[in-house]
Amino acid sequence: MSAQIIEQDGKPAFAVVPMTEWMALLARLEELQDVADVKDARARNEETFPLEFVERRLAGEAPLRVWREYRGLTLQALADACGVTQQMLSMIEHGKAKPSADLLAKLAAALGCDMDDLHAGAG
Repeated sequence: MSAQIIEQDGKPAFAVVPMTEWMALLARLEELQDVADVKDARARNEETFPLEFVERRLAGEAPLRVWREYRGLTLQALADACGVTQQMLSMIEHGKAKPSADLLAKLAAALGCDMDDLHAGAG
């Protein structure tokens, strides 16, 4: 790293680095913070999610579909677990139907997530 050291009162006070090196340093610090955050979450037994899951949610995909596929469930398996038809779940995933509060609670329990996680605006 090439840094220019500026002294104040005879002591190093500031370091000036080229912008490309500064940006690389910031990116590395962000990566290190991400690693620390994941370690903290795991220490608290919090679930972490792969990038693909997060990107799909941020892209606005149907949350029920994203969660169902992330958990490795077919429409039929989730329907059986919640006592509804596969067609009903398909309609919910395609935005053609909204689940009742009771069904939403069952879906959340079966998927191991919060009910809020299954709303289209939730991220």
